[in-house]
Amino acid sequence: MSDPAYMSAREAAEELGVSQSTLYAYVSRGLIRSEAGSTNSRARRYHRADIEALVRKKAQRQEPGLVAEAALDWGAPVLESAITAIARGELYYRGHDAVALARTASVEEVAGLIWTGELVPVPATPCPGLASPRWRAIHARMDGVSAFEAFAVLVPLAAADDPAAYDTRPVAVASTGARLLRLLLAIATDGAPSPDGFAVTLARHWAPKAPAAEALLSACLILAADHELNVSAFTARCVASAGATPYAVIAGGLAALSGARHGGHADRVEALLREVGEPPQARVVLADRLRRGEEIAGFGHTLYPLGDPRGRALLALLREHMPDSPGLALAESAVEAVEALTGEPPTIDFGLAAIARALGLPSRSAIALFAMGRAIGWIGQAIEQYANGRLIRPRARYVGPAIPESTASDGT
Repeated sequence: MSDPAYMSAREAAEELGVSQSTLYAYVSRGLIRSEAGSTNSRARRYHRADIEALVRKKAQRQEPGLVAEAALDWGAPVLESAITAIARGELYYRGHDAVALARTASVEEVAGLIWTGELVPVPATPCPGLASPRWRAIHARMDGVSAFEAFAVLVPLAAADDPAAYDTRPVAVASTGARLLRLLLAIATDGAPSPDGFAVTLARHWAPKAPAAEALLSACLILAADHELNVSAFTARCVASAGATPYAVIAGGLAALSGARHGGHADRVEALLREVGEPPQARVVLADRLRRGEEIAGFGHTLYPLGDPRGRALLALLREHMPDSPGLALAESAVEAVEALTGEPPTIDFGLAAIARALGLPSRSAIALFAMGRAIGWIGQAIEQYANGRLIRPRARYVGPAIPESTASDGT
């Protein structure tokens, strides 16, 4: 049986649409690897991956518009970044394993890594907007509004009291980012910023009776910090490319994250867990969803065919820190049911919602956690884009009604 990783000379030439002599020229130029075939044959074989790569390059040259369009939907990379890599099914921040960081580093250290390249904690810098009577008056009227919804209102409001945010040098943006993190924390905890660490303060306010809250919330924030060029990160870069301040970058990121196809997945997982209710109901409820043609949110990720390492890590931490939690039992019953029904493993959205439920947090806490963590990445993306100095302005391929021919007089 032939090895699917290789092609014969004839097959390779046909795939490329060239003669075999041209194929040999490609080999001599190092574009295609070849090696001896079986011991009883003098024929050489050619690496299929190299052939397919050349075919893709040829298509890009012939139809650049189609390639650009495909790149916008889980396609080829369109921007360079030194922040996040997804490789071999794992997630890395500047070369550091994100799952390992979630167990060993603080939120402030990961922010420092993403913003400066050094695993050094950013300082707990107070945000000047918090002292504004106008800001405080609006904040006081946010009772009954979720933390995530409050972010969207109060972040832009605080921008008016922080003129230093217009300084877009890398060091200055990192300082503004530190102030923004404290602003988000103050909004989430309904009070003045604390000098304590981010996760400590959040855990003390959100789950004061849960000893494991600090470790779990810290891991949620770190694993949500960045994820390459997702829709909110791309939005953040577009806003930064226009020269807007980091406050506007965060506001843009929040708007994108709110969508049902992005951070809104966390809301849908919370609703899913409420619908399941009790572990014995998981298979029936989830099978009914499939029967009705409804999506099961929180499972399966395009970039992780073998499973989202972030979701896997969050559930592992929940098992370690709260093994007897009813929230864990509910989450595991849902995971078992979905994997039996569809084979899809849980994503970070499921992990965030599972931890929020286990800690007894209010509705929409999972997306608020997502936003606070991802704000670190948005600032990192903005730092890169400010330094790049280029405006992100792609062209559209017009497909509307035909443009009328010019009616200008030709002078006759």
